[in-house]
Amino acid sequence: MGRSVAKVAVAKAIYAIDKPYDYLVPPELEGTLEPGMRVLVPFGGGNRGSDGVVLSLEQAPEGGQALKAILARLDDTPVLDHHAIQLSLWMRERYFCTVYDCVKAMLPAGLYYALRDCVTLTPEHSREDIRAAVRGHAGAERLLSLLEDWGGSGDMEQIRLAFGAKDPNPSIRQLIDAGAAALETSTQRGVGDKTEKLAQLAIPAEDAMAMVTSRRKSAPLRYSVTELLCTLGSASAKELCYFTGASMPTIKSLEKSGILTLSSREVMRRAPLDDVAPAQPPQLNGEQQRAVDGLDALSRSGKPAAALLYGVTGSGKTQVYIQLIRQVLARGKKALVLVPEIVLTPQLLRIFASHFGKRVAVLHSSLRAGERYDEWKRARRGDADVVVGTRSAVFAPLPDLGLIILDEEQESSYKSENVPRYHARDVAKYRCVQHNALLVLGSATPSLETMHQARSGQISLFQLRERFNQKPLPEVILVDLKQELRQGNAGTISARLRRELEDNLMRGEQSILFLNRRGASRMVSCGECGQVPECPRCSVKLTYHSANGRLMCHHCGFSQPLPRACPECGGQLNFIGFGTQRVQEELEEQFPGVEVLRMDTDCISAAHPHEELLERFRKRNVPILVGTQMVAKGLDFENVTLVGVVAPDLSLYVDDIRAGERTFSLLTQVVGRAGRGEKQGRAVIQTFTPDNDVIRFAAKQDYDNFYATEIEMRRLRGLPPFRDVIVLTASGLDEGAVLRCCMRLRQAMDQALRGSEAQIFGPAPAAVAKVNNRYRYRLTLTGRNDRSTRELIAHLLRAAHRDKENRGVSVYADLDPYYS
Repeated sequence: MGRSVAKVAVAKAIYAIDKPYDYLVPPELEGTLEPGMRVLVPFGGGNRGSDGVVLSLEQAPEGGQALKAILARLDDTPVLDHHAIQLSLWMRERYFCTVYDCVKAMLPAGLYYALRDCVTLTPEHSREDIRAAVRGHAGAERLLSLLEDWGGSGDMEQIRLAFGAKDPNPSIRQLIDAGAAALETSTQRGVGDKTEKLAQLAIPAEDAMAMVTSRRKSAPLRYSVTELLCTLGSASAKELCYFTGASMPTIKSLEKSGILTLSSREVMRRAPLDDVAPAQPPQLNGEQQRAVDGLDALSRSGKPAAALLYGVTGSGKTQVYIQLIRQVLARGKKALVLVPEIVLTPQLLRIFASHFGKRVAVLHSSLRAGERYDEWKRARRGDADVVVGTRSAVFAPLPDLGLIILDEEQESSYKSENVPRYHARDVAKYRCVQHNALLVLGSATPSLETMHQARSGQISLFQLRERFNQKPLPEVILVDLKQELRQGNAGTISARLRRELEDNLMRGEQSILFLNRRGASRMVSCGECGQVPECPRCSVKLTYHSANGRLMCHHCGFSQPLPRACPECGGQLNFIGFGTQRVQEELEEQFPGVEVLRMDTDCISAAHPHEELLERFRKRNVPILVGTQMVAKGLDFENVTLVGVVAPDLSLYVDDIRAGERTFSLLTQVVGRAGRGEKQGRAVIQTFTPDNDVIRFAAKQDYDNFYATEIEMRRLRGLPPFRDVIVLTASGLDEGAVLRCCMRLRQAMDQALRGSEAQIFGPAPAAVAKVNNRYRYRLTLTGRNDRSTRELIAHLLRAAHRDKENRGVSVYADLDPYYS
């Protein structure tokens, strides 16, 4: 019988060479290594250390090829189960990334390992012998001197800094070949488990009190600690010190006396959640109850299923979710709820905590690393019945998963911009197939792909046609900004919107103004020569921010002070366009003394998180909130009766196949924020094109007619859901090299797809052709996303990475991209 061999997905393997690598399991790890554990392995010609994850174990035949051995096991228990390993392999094939890219997406950042390579002098040879062996090799002699000065060891970062522009690797290899040094890799995890000292009585309470009573006056703290511990039986050392005023030396002295014992116990770091009063099960109306009954029947079938819950804004989809989760939990299953924006998580978390108590976990990127790691552990152990989170929470390791809910399923934030470029909806579908679970897609404005699936019978459809409180949808007023300009109003607030704001202020009601652009002015232009300041690293104009008086690039972060005059001709600078900051300033000028709160990525920070701003808006009854799409979705404030949409044209007239869909959804969602309580809501939409179909349908909340119009356009243009789109992007510092790479890819695709129905477009520059000094060109393929097409794209990507003519050019593929 041969030795055990592990199939390992290696972190340092780039996409071009990504595959399961065979490693010998050393004797000390035999019987303890399991699939899903991470290991430290030597990789590449230099045997540099790399972490990897064990995919499977098998027996190697006798007399097989010599294999490198695993250096160390990094996890005591598997961090991935069988389902997660399957999911990572499926994602690799679908999203053109490495297996380890998928593994990192699944794990919280606190579990990541930092690797540190060190070159260490070996004690086997004398320094004289070593110097003789490397004599004449200036680099090796210099490295030897450096290592001796550093105490016999130096990490790679130190060595590279010392060698400057010269490559130190030949010198390192010289020392290693001479037996004078060894390359070692150490590992350090991002976040460890948090523990605290637990004190427990070691003897009966009567005996313990007898031992400290005689010295009560001379050692009052020992007496106080013992008395409290006798009452509690056990308590954390930190709590004993806090309530008695004692310190750890006092606790230690009691341990030495044999009165108590100290042990370590794990402490879960959790995001603070105010005490929430328990809520009664939701009272459902007829439509909601029918939806719950239908969805529950699908859940009970024991087969994977998917359904669309399509309901107008305010129709009570959340109540349907809660009742459905109650019924799933009653069968011993777990539930996962995804929301598109972090800003929605606190509000939804409070609602779910009122129904499901402390067995709710939350996962999103704003949590501290330790908090996120501990919430992930609670989910994996089964300590949480319900997980609420944003896109990455789709990987939550819930055992017995019975239900996944994607709220506002149409949102583009469910699509990852980074490797792996997955869509949470697709990953959720795959997980539901793995667990025979139910996927519920909820929205007032479903994506065209999801509604097409529902109407063609691929998934089930449940509809909520009326608002839960029977209130009518908000009255929508369209304002033609061309008329405002003719009447001399060039500001951001129309006369009608100003009157509506005044009415709300008089009644003490709140208003939300939506504009999907941050900053004060879109750009600055010279009135004499027309020159516009551009980002030196990107092919975009700079945006002016009045808060700091700087011009900023929203792509790479470059900023510079606003010049006093045009740098080209000395002419006067004019401000063109506007953003949330400008709208806030104009409102403060028009309504002196009225508090105006702004909410966008410029004013959200760790010190002032979105939860703090929303609580301030709620509790202090701030009259006006101005924000980007953060304020458009899911927020539920009873006193908000007016919504103003300042400039929907900004998102409508852009080169994007989903521009109409995205604008319709945003308008419908933000209009739905008004009148969610007992008071009637109103909405004012300001636009230069009031006759545009998208804006007219959104004003009427007429999704059906919008869908009918838009789906026919998609059909005629051969776009999703009728065809899939795969975009290959090449980027690099040399524009010519990037274009040549794209042309070679285009020629290979033309040859491979000759005679098929697929269409290829490009190469063409990306919407922003240069970002941070890197040029970006794209090839667009429309056709069927089948296995043969994905194999072709994977082959082309690997060939492009191996092609020496593409040095300095990176190439990646994205399936049905949402971003330009």
